[in-house]
Amino acid sequence: MDNRDIIIGIDAGTSVVKAVAFDLQGQQLGTGAVRNHYHSGPDGSAQQDMARTWRDCVRAIRLLALDVANLAQRTAALAVTAQGDGSWLVGKNNQPVSDAWIWLDGRAAPTVQALSASPQARARFEATGTGLNTCQQGAQLAHMSRHYPDLLQRAEVALHCKDWLYLNLTGVRATDPSEASFTFGNFRHRHYDDRVIDALGLSAHRRLLPEIIEGTQTVHPLTTEAAHATGLYEGTPVCLGYVDMVMTALGAGVHTGEENTGCSIVGSTGVHMRAVSAEQVWLNQEQTGYVIALPLPGMVTQVQTNMAATLNLDWALQMAESLINDFGGQVDHGKLVSHIDRWLSEARPDSLLFHPYISEAGERGPFVNADARASFIGLNPRHGFADLLRAVIEGIGLAARDCYQAMGEVPREIRLSGGAGRSARLREIFAAALGAPVRVNVREEAGAAGAAMMAAVAIGAYADMESCIDSWVTPLLGSCEQPDALQQARFTALYDSYRQARTLLPPVWSGLHDVRKRFES
Repeated sequence: MDNRDIIIGIDAGTSVVKAVAFDLQGQQLGTGAVRNHYHSGPDGSAQQDMARTWRDCVRAIRLLALDVANLAQRTAALAVTAQGDGSWLVGKNNQPVSDAWIWLDGRAAPTVQALSASPQARARFEATGTGLNTCQQGAQLAHMSRHYPDLLQRAEVALHCKDWLYLNLTGVRATDPSEASFTFGNFRHRHYDDRVIDALGLSAHRRLLPEIIEGTQTVHPLTTEAAHATGLYEGTPVCLGYVDMVMTALGAGVHTGEENTGCSIVGSTGVHMRAVSAEQVWLNQEQTGYVIALPLPGMVTQVQTNMAATLNLDWALQMAESLINDFGGQVDHGKLVSHIDRWLSEARPDSLLFHPYISEAGERGPFVNADARASFIGLNPRHGFADLLRAVIEGIGLAARDCYQAMGEVPREIRLSGGAGRSARLREIFAAALGAPVRVNVREEAGAAGAAMMAAVAIGAYADMESCIDSWVTPLLGSCEQPDALQQARFTALYDSYRQARTLLPPVWSGLHDVRKRFES
């Protein structure tokens, strides 16, 4: 065992499956990655081949072995996290019942609408702390019960993506406290809650819910079959991590021991989290967001996710690229990205507002409206492209503030993760828009790192998660960047108009939706 100095973190996202090697102090040593695949249909379905997902995981581990010498001999443990929500149904002989319904599947929308109108809806929300939406396994199983009963009849257990991979690695059917409690349980005690299961209309299918195991305390050995497939040693300890959102937050620094810290993952979508004790959770009247357990006693993340963050920026840059190319110029996306800070320097702060609801799926946080669409408010003839670009980025910052305030308050400090945090100008805007200092975490693979941290605690490399955080996370945090006082005051004033406009716009969005449906070709 003396030469076992590597922990492998597996992070099976929606687009990529990664296997990442870390030493016991948290230094990243190598990566193996395989593109993921799912298929969507005109009925709103979004499904993923479960057998292929396992093969892709195996291939990622094999690729990691090409990047890190003597991987099998050096591996002390491996841990797995993956995309959240969705329904991965398993039947006889641990075989898939069908392709998985992933979090992008929208078929459960009418069932969500019906369940949300139920007298039991508020009790379900107060137990889980999580707003019901089509992403979730609870809503999907309820929809299957009504419209696809044969799937549930053939199923023996309902898993999530990481649980499916854990089953293939260990032969154990289980889930973790994070997904179990925000879907079917109570975030206060991290177990299933019969009131929640009944509110979803799933009491007759309770048999499908797997055992809940805590990955920092319980591991299972890699099976003979999985060892043969992956090239790792039979018996290697395997840790079931929490859902990827929480693992990314843990690796990025959502909690490093201080009170009331937050983490914003500013990628294609925006994920905004505050780390609090279970007693400090603030539940909004709109019944939106998530409360997801952290692998720390009594600690949870309260979460709001806005559908589109840098997708709005991509749209703006693609518009510029298209115009340049249409008139005979040649410019690629990377060059435009490198020019963002210059445009932001040229654009003076103004009263121009942008609501960043560019996704065709509308918005899901801090409000849910499938018809919501992006818009500029306050345009005048002096505004140029740089001004529009600045307004887009400011709108992303204001959306983050909107998400945090739906959880009670903006945390005293925000840790930024995701590619957008690399821009100094963007960090300045975010700090001012949020009215809080920001720090950047330089960790490349935060999700895999969070899962690996759980394994490090489970095998006794660290006494507890707090000491692991001290080694793996805190040293990677950058310096604290304070908001500019004048710009902070400006954003506070802008936010009032931002909120007022998005509160008044739903009838307009609904009308535009009706026009599209009426006149679409």
